[in-house]
Amino acid sequence: MIAAAEGIYFSKAIKNWSLQVMKKVTPLCLVVTILVFLANSNASTADDWPQWLGPRRDSVWRETGIIDHFPEGGLTRKWKVDLAGGYAGPAVANGKVFVHDYLTSGDKTPSPNRRNQLQGKERVLCFDSKTGKQLWKYEYDCAYAISYPAGPRVTPTVDGDRVYTLGAEGDLNCLNADNGKKIWSHNFKKDYGAKTPIWGFCGHPLIDGNQLICLVGGEGSVAVAFDKKTGKELWRALSAKEQGYCPPTMIEAGGKKQLLIFHAEAINSLNPKNGKVYWSHKITPGYGMAITAPRKWKNYLFVGGIYYQALMLKLDANAPKADILWKTARGKGISPVSSTPFLENGYLYGCDFKGEFRCVELDSGKHVWSTFKPTTGKRPANSATAFIVKNGDRFFLLSETGDLIIAKLSPKGYQELSRTRLIEPDYPAPGQGRTVVWSHPAFAEKCVFARNDKQLICVSLAKD
Repeated sequence: MIAAAEGIYFSKAIKNWSLQVMKKVTPLCLVVTILVFLANSNASTADDWPQWLGPRRDSVWRETGIIDHFPEGGLTRKWKVDLAGGYAGPAVANGKVFVHDYLTSGDKTPSPNRRNQLQGKERVLCFDSKTGKQLWKYEYDCAYAISYPAGPRVTPTVDGDRVYTLGAEGDLNCLNADNGKKIWSHNFKKDYGAKTPIWGFCGHPLIDGNQLICLVGGEGSVAVAFDKKTGKELWRALSAKEQGYCPPTMIEAGGKKQLLIFHAEAINSLNPKNGKVYWSHKITPGYGMAITAPRKWKNYLFVGGIYYQALMLKLDANAPKADILWKTARGKGISPVSSTPFLENGYLYGCDFKGEFRCVELDSGKHVWSTFKPTTGKRPANSATAFIVKNGDRFFLLSETGDLIIAKLSPKGYQELSRTRLIEPDYPAPGQGRTVVWSHPAFAEKCVFARNDKQLICVSLAKD
């Protein structure tokens, strides 16, 4: 009762103060006052993580009030729920968490070169972000014939009242985010003659205006833009022997929006309105593993894959053009596998294909420093990785070991500030004697949302 009375008194006081202010200030001052108030109000609200790599798809978490060091007793887990297998990270939007998994009784043992034949169901699950209560489930039969058959690879993409998911065998679904009802769908194999890559369909769909842009495959349809509301095809572009695994990426350079499509034979810049090619450069990562998204900083653009197949491009300031500045080689640059690197202030930070975490000079490709601390801890290992997200002036890194790390990254070196076990690594890396977490986490509502092959967890990272 006392609290309620104080609240009423405070509301009346604010109202009276507002009336006095409106009488005294000029219209311009009033506008400024309102804008400052709104800015401060918005700064305290919780952010969403509605797609892969966050709201702007740039690996930056912009919430404030986040802890500086992990407590000795570990983090506070708000909830956990059971999951089936998958590499697909969670998305968080409008108080809901969306995740994609695969339910099967078959043998999901990974193999680099063998396509596992499995029967099962792919499921899209929706949970309350505060409690973990399941709100709805959408599932469909899906036979797998892929290597590393844990489950779907693609983080759901949430846009308003719709969520878009892409399964490992090419099932693209648009669902109602409130109840999971299907609105429209495509199957890339049936509709476009696309062949399932040996490691499954992996390109996270990209929303651009009214378009949903996807990495598809098939003749003339490596990239396809759909009307996001109806699923109608708007345009298609590019042919390649293999479509690769890289998500469509949007940049602005040379006075134009440019859609970047990195397939197994080239990096291509397209006009996002119609799919027409602006420019292309040949790049052929080993085993068709065009995976990590191209990353831009000012007029630098890095694109890369394993076995020294990576380029640093210099973007033209006046037209949609790009020239090669340098190519990765032994002792130069990085050859990333699955973790998209981070570029800032003239340097690149990312994982090489053996797990060496490096700082690289953008102008020259020169190695500034390297370490295994945020990946395997001490030794090289095939495809070893850590997922990189910036928050303020430091980074949150999720190691494949299941550790969450707070670190400073700069040309001066790797400075680890704090580390804690977040989630258990439970998927075997074949022939390497280690288990891993290879799913990108989501950072939202001052929490981290992470999954392995058995559970999805929500852990508070709030400073208080």
